[in-house]
Amino acid sequence: MGRLLFFLIFFLFLSLPNSSLSSFSFNSSTPLCLSDQSSALLHFRNSFSVGLSNPNCVVGKYSSSYYPPKNSWKMGTDCCGWDGVTCDSMTGHVIAVDLSCSRLEGPIHPNTTLFSLCHLQRLNLAYNYFYGSTISSKFGGFANMTHLNLTESSVAGNFPSEISHLSKLVSLDLSWNLGMRIEMPSLKRLVQNLTHLTELVLDDVSMSSISPNSFMNLSSSLQSLSLDYCGLKGRFPDNMFHLPNLQLLCVGYNYNLTGSLPTYNWSTPLKSLELSRTEFPIDLPNLISNLKSLKELYLRGCNFIGSYPTFLPNLTQITSLALSENNFGGQFPWSLLNFEVLTYLDLSGNNFIGQLPEVTTNLTQIFSSNNSSNSQLVNKIPSSLESLILSGNLLNGTIPSWVYTIPSLRSLYLDHNHFTGHIGEFQHNSLVALWLNNNNLCGPLPLSISKLVSLNGLWISFNNLSGNVESKIFSKLKSLEYLDMSNNPLLSLSSFTFATNILPKIVILQLSSSNITEIPHFLQTAEYISNLDLSKNQIKGNIPKWFLEVGKDSLYNLNLSYNSLTSVGHLPWKNLRYLDFRYNLLQGPLPVPPLGISFFSTSRNNITGQISSSICNLSLVNYLDLSYNHLNNVIPSCLGNLSNHLIDLDLQNNNLNGTLPMKFAKGCRLRSLKLNGNQLEGPLAQSLVHCRRLEVLDFGNNKVNSTFPRWLETLPKLQVLILRSNNFHGALGNPKTKFPFPNLRIIDLSHNEFHGHLPTNLFKYLKAMMNASANKGELKYMGDNYYQDSVTVVMKGFFIDLVKIQSLFTTIDFSNNNFKGEIPKSIGELRSLKGLNFSHNNLTSCMPQSLGNLTNLEWLDLSSNKLEGEIPIQLVDLTMLAFLNLSKNYLFGHIPQGKQFNTFTNDSYNENLGLCGFPMTKACGNDEGQQPSPSSTIQEDDFEFENGFHWKVVLLGYGCGFMFGLGLGYLVFSSGKPKWLVNIVYGGRHNKLQRS
Repeated sequence: MGRLLFFLIFFLFLSLPNSSLSSFSFNSSTPLCLSDQSSALLHFRNSFSVGLSNPNCVVGKYSSSYYPPKNSWKMGTDCCGWDGVTCDSMTGHVIAVDLSCSRLEGPIHPNTTLFSLCHLQRLNLAYNYFYGSTISSKFGGFANMTHLNLTESSVAGNFPSEISHLSKLVSLDLSWNLGMRIEMPSLKRLVQNLTHLTELVLDDVSMSSISPNSFMNLSSSLQSLSLDYCGLKGRFPDNMFHLPNLQLLCVGYNYNLTGSLPTYNWSTPLKSLELSRTEFPIDLPNLISNLKSLKELYLRGCNFIGSYPTFLPNLTQITSLALSENNFGGQFPWSLLNFEVLTYLDLSGNNFIGQLPEVTTNLTQIFSSNNSSNSQLVNKIPSSLESLILSGNLLNGTIPSWVYTIPSLRSLYLDHNHFTGHIGEFQHNSLVALWLNNNNLCGPLPLSISKLVSLNGLWISFNNLSGNVESKIFSKLKSLEYLDMSNNPLLSLSSFTFATNILPKIVILQLSSSNITEIPHFLQTAEYISNLDLSKNQIKGNIPKWFLEVGKDSLYNLNLSYNSLTSVGHLPWKNLRYLDFRYNLLQGPLPVPPLGISFFSTSRNNITGQISSSICNLSLVNYLDLSYNHLNNVIPSCLGNLSNHLIDLDLQNNNLNGTLPMKFAKGCRLRSLKLNGNQLEGPLAQSLVHCRRLEVLDFGNNKVNSTFPRWLETLPKLQVLILRSNNFHGALGNPKTKFPFPNLRIIDLSHNEFHGHLPTNLFKYLKAMMNASANKGELKYMGDNYYQDSVTVVMKGFFIDLVKIQSLFTTIDFSNNNFKGEIPKSIGELRSLKGLNFSHNNLTSCMPQSLGNLTNLEWLDLSSNKLEGEIPIQLVDLTMLAFLNLSKNYLFGHIPQGKQFNTFTNDSYNENLGLCGFPMTKACGNDEGQQPSPSSTIQEDDFEFENGFHWKVVLLGYGCGFMFGLGLGYLVFSSGKPKWLVNIVYGGRHNKLQRS
């Protein structure tokens, strides 16, 4: 029986068709991967670490490579079967390698084993992180290469001319590599030699030195040319629009690139055109009439000829249309919604008003709520619509029901409008991205969101949503990677945060200001979390131990600021770049962040101990903020060595002592340095002159003992200089450089021991304080997206913490010094000045009439000086002036009347015995304008008290004033240091500057 079965099987095998037999025998005869090539691949792959996922790999064709990184590459197995590897079926040579989106991290070494794969025809290393490696000239050795893709792989440096040796190259994509550039010789060789190119993508590759005419001789076989964000300038060659096979042309975001589109005899297969943010004049009716094949048109922020309503009816063949950021206004162009083939519509960043219409199955006439004559006709919403982007307009009313019923809709962007009402119930599950943030939506989160099983991103922050968020809404959203529910004050997330086994693929989670009291438990299974924002909540106590295991390899940004955390322990996240613990209750020593950290803040906690020298191991740190703690001891001297990377260093309001860091590197990148409120001594480090980017320098409230550091005037970008309350001394003198402090807007030298005359020539060169009109426009603040500068200034007699510094803010404070002489007339040139404080000095002579030119001035304090003469009538024109203090001087005459001067009280003029008129009780009579005779006063020498104030004993020559002066003089001589009198006269103001 066994033999019979054997012969039967053998007979059936012989009777198999030839095709089946050959298929069966192919596996046994196919060459295996050659051992040297297998080894070369493994060595190349293992030269990198596995880093963070690139978020751009989530969409499109690269999504399959995103989770997890390729892991089939193993020694002893056939490399021809490895993921991303293709071999020649005859020889076994590796001919294609695709490692795109493999999370490779590290430099590409010049002698990497990759270059030994000489038979390579296709190489794709896109969306990895190669640390700014240069593209080796050895890439030009791949003689058979047809496709090379290094998109967004963090390569940099000059484009090697050897790439032009790849004469068989069909597709070249080097786009989105910041720091990469192409010079003219290399581009010329590329254009001349790569005659088979059909696709050339060089987006974001710097070409600032390239003439656009260099592209004139590109291959006539070219089908796709993309040069967005290249810095091209000049005129784009006209002949490029006549290439016979060109189907895609993108030259957008070259802000100084101009040219003209053909107006006749234009026969082209062009299907996609991108001219956004260029200087091309756009005659859209002519463009549409000529481009019969055009399907995709991207014209963001362009220069249009004519008004947009005239061309809208002619766009019926367009499938993708972007007209965002063009300042179009008026009623929304509803007729666009009639285009049946439209799949992508972007009208964001305009000024469209009104409500989205409701649509029925019949032709419906939509009347404007404001003007019934502006009616529009809408047949139906295109059934093929996939992306609707209306962000950043002025649309209002409720979101119409048809938005929830489009079966093909994948992306819906209605954020940053004024929509109200509830979020409706979604009828289909096609949505991938839903942006409803920054509106006025209310009510609960609809349960139908749970049906959106393909949803990748949900943004609903900054609304008025309410009710309980049940975890079951998210239980089926296995693809959700981006979730932002921040700033919905009436929304309860308690049951959501205690849930487990939901959102397994979450990458970005933002729950700021969400009233949560615990770190969400479902994060225990969040293997891919990279960005977590739980700031401004009520999370208390210690960070749970299980949380320290969350995202150990993936976590990139962590924001736990504005909570009530008391302890954090060891920080295990090796890939963490952004860590924010501001405004908590952290105690104990300073936490040690991972070595790769870029932003680290523990500001406003209760951290004690010293700053360890290990902080200097943070060789990549850009922002370091340890301010408002109880750190003590000295600043590690090695901290100055980090200035090649540090952008902002804030150590203010601690208990640091010793001398200031003395060495700052020649490549210093510091933009802000704040050491205010410590016990630091010694002079400022002159090596700060290396910090040519420095904008903010705050050494206030320390014990610095030095003359004014004149070398500061050479810093070209310095905007804020605060040396308040130190032991600076000597005369300021006039500047030594030709154009000192060209950008200075805030200078505070108060509470020091400077003497001599005010520096007249200095005020002549403070250009940033002169032209008020030049500073008007968009409201801006100092700093960037990661860190915004703050500073403490005296405004209108009070210490004010400016959490953010407006670019319009300008002030000068030289108070509480020993300056003498007159106020320079040149001060009147500073027409942008908001505040001026020369109080508590020894200034004499008359107030200059030029002060009346300071039309932006909001506070003026010249009190406690020896100014004489009348108050200039020109000051009445200072209509912005809200605070005026001229008390304790020798002014006389009539107080000016009208405008702001009618609002000031006696306090503005006290102890000027010669002043009369409103608001003083002393009326002006025949003796108006008489100044107290110099012979009626007796002045004694200065007396310096330990708190730094200087007094003159003034014996007034009439009545009880004479006796009071004698008594005061006796008191000074007998007691020596009457602090109580200082506090009475100055209201303890100076004491607020000193640390308790």
